[in-house]
Amino acid sequence: MKSHWISTVRVALAALRTNRVRSALTMLGIVIGVAAVIATVAVGTGASQRVQSQIASIGSNMVIVIPGSLTSSGLQLGTGSATTLTRADARELSAQCPDISYAAPAVRGAVSVVYEGNNWGTIILGTTPDYLKIRDVSIAEGEPFTQQDVDKASKVALLGTTVVQKLYGGADPVGTIIRIKQVPFLVQGVLTPKGQSASGQDQDDIVLLPISSAKQKVLGFKSANADAVDAILMQAIASDRIDAAQEEARLLLRQRHHLLVNEDDDFSMRNLEEILKAQAMSSRIMSLMLAAVASVSLIVGGIGIMNIMLVSVRERTREIGLRQAVGAKTKDILTQFLVEAATLSICGGVVGVLLGIVSSILISHVAGWQTVVSPGAIALAVAFSALVGIGFGFYPARKAAYLDPIEALRFE
Repeated sequence: MKSHWISTVRVALAALRTNRVRSALTMLGIVIGVAAVIATVAVGTGASQRVQSQIASIGSNMVIVIPGSLTSSGLQLGTGSATTLTRADARELSAQCPDISYAAPAVRGAVSVVYEGNNWGTIILGTTPDYLKIRDVSIAEGEPFTQQDVDKASKVALLGTTVVQKLYGGADPVGTIIRIKQVPFLVQGVLTPKGQSASGQDQDDIVLLPISSAKQKVLGFKSANADAVDAILMQAIASDRIDAAQEEARLLLRQRHHLLVNEDDDFSMRNLEEILKAQAMSSRIMSLMLAAVASVSLIVGGIGIMNIMLVSVRERTREIGLRQAVGAKTKDILTQFLVEAATLSICGGVVGVLLGIVSSILISHVAGWQTVVSPGAIALAVAFSALVGIGFGFYPARKAAYLDPIEALRFE
């Protein structure tokens, strides 16, 4: 029985070898379809992973509180123009809100940083040690500043890797002295790289200072409120408690700012993680849409297989009749043509996989897009191509298997 089945397979493969050019052209639709599916899924998966890495880089369960807008002569100056948030607000948020793990005040400004003969324009951020916990920032070299440094307004700094590269090249910056607005600061550590943010900003082009040092020695005090800050970064105790943390913070800040019931908030909150998660969902939907469009090529390839198989059945009608006359059964003829169809689709699938992987590499290299070739996508594309071949090859195979032997032998 086994040898009989092997014999049927050999006959099918021999028929394909007889018409090599036609077989290759028939496979072309499957090859293009599989390659298109793998390449598009690779681009979509790469985009999703990039968004996921951006979500991880902003910190976990983070909410940013920024001051409200200032009105001057009836003109709204925009969010953040007022000085409504203070370092005391941040301390109270951390102390009184059970759903908030940490709250770190922050001030920022653009400055020029100088080391020996090199200088670089960058962003300085004055904050507290809790900022490192909220943003999941680790220290690659050296050590972080402490709350004692904040209390004493110590002149210490933590550098992002971009600043290190621009000022030091390959030298070790820890323990050296940089100047910010002519004020000397000891480089106490180097931050672990975080890459670009969702908006394309370089998160490593930054210098962290104790907030007291930044306000007293670099940025200066805001005239309206010496304790004012540009923002407060909060971290909820868990991802499912972010909304609760925001509501607790809103109620506490309204109480501290003595706002009446009919007055609007003099601050606003931004949950960046929700924005990035929405981007991730959009990337996944786009990936699925691209894969669905590419899958149409597989259907077209399957139709091509069915068309060629029907032509083959017509050309080999007398051969089929002769095989039936010498004892070939219906299932033998059916198996032979199904094997031919499956072989075309599987071989096309394998070639398509190779072409899809090469295309993904080229897209990544030429366009600069991140691509990730998924083993699951490869397996799915090959399996789908095999099903397409068998599905579209079944009708021609059945038509061949049920030919009338006498009519087949008389066919001209």
